[in-house]
Parts: sequence; structure tokens; C-alpha cells
Amino acid sequence: MPSGSASDPLLSRADGSSMEDDDGIDVAAVDHRGRPAPRASTGRWRSALFIIAVEIAERFSFYGVSANLISYLTGPLGESNAKAASAINAWNGVAQLLPLLGAALADSWLGRYRTILIASLLYILGLGMLALSTLLSSGNHKCSNTDGGTPCSPPSGLQMAAFYTSLYLVALAQGGHKPCVQAFGADQFDASHPREAVSRSSFFNWWYFGICAGTAVTLVFLSYIQDNIGWGLGFGIPCVVMACALAVFLLGTRTYRYYVSDGKQRSLFARTGEAFATWRTKRRKLSPLAASDSHEAHRAATSVPEYSAQVDEEEQGVVISNADLIEEVKGVLRLFPIWATCLIYAVAFSQSSTFFTKQAATLDRHVGKRVQVPPAALQSFISITIVLFMPIYDRAIVPLARRCTGVSSGITMLQRIGVGMVLSLVSMVVAALVETRRLRIAADAGLADLPKVPVPMSLWWMVPQYVLFGAADVFTMVGLQEFFYDQVPDKLRSIGLALYLSIFGIGSFISSGLVSGIDKWTSERGQSWFSNNLNRGHLDYFYWLIAALSALELVVYVFFAVTFKYKKKAASATVG
Repeated sequence: MPSGSASDPLLSRADGSSMEDDDGIDVAAVDHRGRPAPRASTGRWRSALFIIAVEIAERFSFYGVSANLISYLTGPLGESNAKAASAINAWNGVAQLLPLLGAALADSWLGRYRTILIASLLYILGLGMLALSTLLSSGNHKCSNTDGGTPCSPPSGLQMAAFYTSLYLVALAQGGHKPCVQAFGADQFDASHPREAVSRSSFFNWWYFGICAGTAVTLVFLSYIQDNIGWGLGFGIPCVVMACALAVFLLGTRTYRYYVSDGKQRSLFARTGEAFATWRTKRRKLSPLAASDSHEAHRAATSVPEYSAQVDEEEQGVVISNADLIEEVKGVLRLFPIWATCLIYAVAFSQSSTFFTKQAATLDRHVGKRVQVPPAALQSFISITIVLFMPIYDRAIVPLARRCTGVSSGITMLQRIGVGMVLSLVSMVVAALVETRRLRIAADAGLADLPKVPVPMSLWWMVPQYVLFGAADVFTMVGLQEFFYDQVPDKLRSIGLALYLSIFGIGSFISSGLVSGIDKWTSERGQSWFSNNLNRGHLDYFYWLIAALSALELVVYVFFAVTFKYKKKAASATVG
């Protein structure tokens, strides 16, 4: 990884943007030796494919832990449905907020390449510890303290400590990995180069296509191993996969383009700290003048011209620094209304890995006479939908929309996000209707107090809500990624992607608070909505609540979206 900066004024435009010289060199970027990066041998899809492969492996590893985590918590660790869901949402919240720290470290100190490298090592350590923590369990891995399953032996304090330490180490690793890998991949395409700019737009679509293909395999393969063979192997395989991903990432080192910051291109957080430190230093230097005696005042007066000149220079530096900082802060804060109006989407999204899975566990999951589908495997329909729909969107819907709108991407980023929010709302309505049907069938079959007996209702009834979530992700997830990468100040793109991830972090915390609050409130009045016996619970009420909040959020989102001014393209100034 190079150090230093490419600051030769003959090699860059006055505005700092990249340009292409006669030899085909993108001089805003450097290669692994710190020299201007030649287009023929660095960047573009050649390098991006290495990075996409790494991200597929990272998503395989992360979802290998998170997708079926509620089964492990309510099984071997013996937690209730509500407590397990709250714990998972809190962990997801931390995992999605830590990228803000990772992005700040990458932008101000380590750089994206080194941050990815360190985060990968932390991933391997955390996943290895997680697999080893399962060996501390003395109980049956198929036990469950919910839904009338075989009771579990209480976990030891050592097992709980080892489990949660390793789990949050995985969250810390994702905090460094997630905001940097996608930004580093997009860095391999020069936005000022006509052909590479088109490729970068497609990169976001195929990036999400790739990671969803990997996730679909994860959800089917690992959930089966975890439910039927053992949790140690189920958590150990992601560790091995992540080690292989690190090796692949290192293989591409010579082909990558690196964008090295000069001293002025630090993160927003670092710039804020520097401005504050400069202000404090200035105050300390001015303070003795007011408190000095007459002798000191006389000495100060004799050197007024020299000292005044020094203060003027410092004040001018503070003004310049603060002016740059204010522009960067304004560039981020103007995105806040869009950020805030996507939080309920994240709340709805978090249900797919918690209550949807517990809901599926109560159904008839047999395919034929011998095959029983693991509950968490139903989440693969989200990824399968994305894998199938993404090429249709990229190759058919976008060209068609482009003819109608004249926008190069077919529809604007905010329009794309809004369509996904509508589909998410419909998905929660469908989930509520399916759960109402499940409760009615359970009652009619006399199974209200027999949670161990599968409800005579096929698991295929739950597929539409997963498919709708997958279609929503094609629009909203990819739209949010591109929006927060493209609309933040150019120097803060890692932070932009971290802001996108923080939507799901805060959304997970909101979901955790909702579950805990509703569980306490409804338990005090008779029966919890999230009862361990779901046949006596009311997940349908919870889904209707989220659907109502999603509808309210959508109205507010549309208001802010139609007034938003895009940073770069005058032709797309507003959402029409």
C-alpha cells in the first residue's frame, strides 16, 4: 500500500479532479508502489472482481452467523423469543453503527486497503472464537426453551462471556470491513472517464447481485448444518471462508488503484477535532495578554507588530479550516432528512432474520417425505429474488425507463429508494395477513396450546413476504448505497457508505426498543405478542404496527425527496 500523495500540479487539475494524460494514466490514483496508476494495468473490472469476491465471502460469513442466530439464542443458550430478538437487534445495531468509526479511521489514518486488511484479520479471530465457544456447551444442540422443544441445560457464565465477546468482535470487524470494501471497489472506476463512469454505475448493481448470490447459498447450506449437524461446524465454516477471502484480496494488491489523501483530505471527524484544537490554541495564546501586569503589558506592546502578524496568520488559517469544515458538514447534514425517513424501512428489514424465522419454525416445512427445510433457509428467497430480478432491472427496466425519463440510470436514486419503500410496506401487510391465517388454522386445529406440533399450513405461504422484501432491496438497498456514496462530499465517501449502514444500525435499535417495550406492556396485560408459544402470541399485531409506521414514513419521505437538490447533476435537480 503506498504512502504519500500525488500532488504534482502538472498532473492534476486545479479543482483536484482526476484527468487522463496521453499515456492513459489516471493521475488522481496511484498503483501499489505509489506511482500514477496506468489504466491498462490497474483498476476497472479486473480489480473490482477481486473486491467483489471478498465481499461475497464476507457476507457469507456474516450471514452465516446472523441469519440463524435466533435459533441458537432460543436453543442452546435458552433465551426467550422476545429477549433473543432484542439481543439480535441490539447486536445488529452495533454492527451497523461501527462502520462510522471504521470509515473515519480509513479516511483519516489507515486508508481503505489497510482497514480492509485489519478488519479481515479481526473477522477470522472473531469467527474462530465463536466456533470454539460452542464447544463449551454441554447440552443438546437441538434443544429449545421455546415452542415446547426439548429443554436446554443452562449455559455456563464462561460460555455466555465467550459467545458475546466473539459475537461483538465480529461486529467490530464488520465495522471496518463494510464501509471500505464497497468504496474501494467503486474507486477502481474513474468517474471522470466516460466508459469507466458507466461501469461504475453498473458496479453497484452487480455488487449487490454478487453478495446476494453468496448469501442465498449461505442461508440454505449453513442453516442446514447448524440445525442438523452442529453449531461448531456451522460457525467454523465462515471462519475458513473469511481466511480464503483475505488471501484473494491480497492477490489483487498489484492491480488496485489507490487514492491517497493529501494532508487536507482527512475525515469529517478529524477535521472537526483539528478546528477545535486550533481554536483552543488561539485562546490560550490570547489569554495571557488580558491577565498580565503593566510590565508584561509593556513588553507585549513593544512586540505588537510581530505578534499581531502571527495572530492574523493563525486566524486566517482557522477561518479557512472552518470554511472547509462547514462546507463538509453542510454536505453531510443535507442528507439527514433522507437518512431519517428510511429508518422504519430498516425496522421492517430486521424482522426477516428474527420473527419471520420463528414464525416459519411453527409451520409444516416438509418437502416430500424426507426433506425438512430449515426455518432460516426461507431467507434465501430474499437473495434469490435479488439475483433473478437484478439483471432484469439492469438490462430491461433501466433502458425502458431511460427512454421515458431521459435519466441515464432510468429513474433517479431517490425514486428508486421510494419504490423499494412501497414494496417493503406491502411485504409487512402480507406478513400480517399470513400470520393471521396461521393463528386461525392453529386455533381451528386445536393447536393453540400445542406449540411443538407443526401447524398444518405449508411454509410456502411465507414465501411472498420474502420475495417482496427481495424486490424492495433491489430498489432501496442499492439506491441507498449509490445515493450516500454519490451525494456526500468526495473526500467523505467512506463515511457516506457508513451513513447508509447506520440507517440499519439505528433501525435495529428502534426494533429492539419496540420489541422490549411491547413485550413488557402486553405481558403486564395478559399475553405477550411475542409469547414463546407463538400460537398464543400476536405477531400479526406487530406487523400491522410496522406497516402503519412504514406508511407514515413514506409520506414524509416523499415530501423531502421532491425538494432534494442533487449535488452534481443539474438535470436531476429534483425528483420528478
